[in-house]
Amino acid sequence: MRKERRKFSASFKAKVAIEAIKEDKTLQELASKHGLHSNQISAWKKEFLEKSELIFSKESDLKIDESKEKELYSKIGELQIEVDFLKKVLGK
Repeated sequence: MRKERRKFSASFKAKVAIEAIKEDKTLQELASKHGLHSNQISAWKKEFLEKSELIFSKESDLKIDESKEKELYSKIGELQIEVDFLKKVLGK
């Protein structure tokens, strides 16, 4: 029987990553405390450090990303309509 994969919330991952960054305890101690593997904690720590700059990014950068996302979704919608139309025309 397969064991179901555990899922962790973002807040739990952040909490563990911050504990790892503090280096008050070794990775092995943190791993046994939280029931994780030390490699998993290292991966979360690395991801946390890589993405930490997003916290201080300007709101305008985020707005640009949102507007680009909206633009891409509208383009996807247009292309889907074209595909549906062509399916009807070529299906006749």
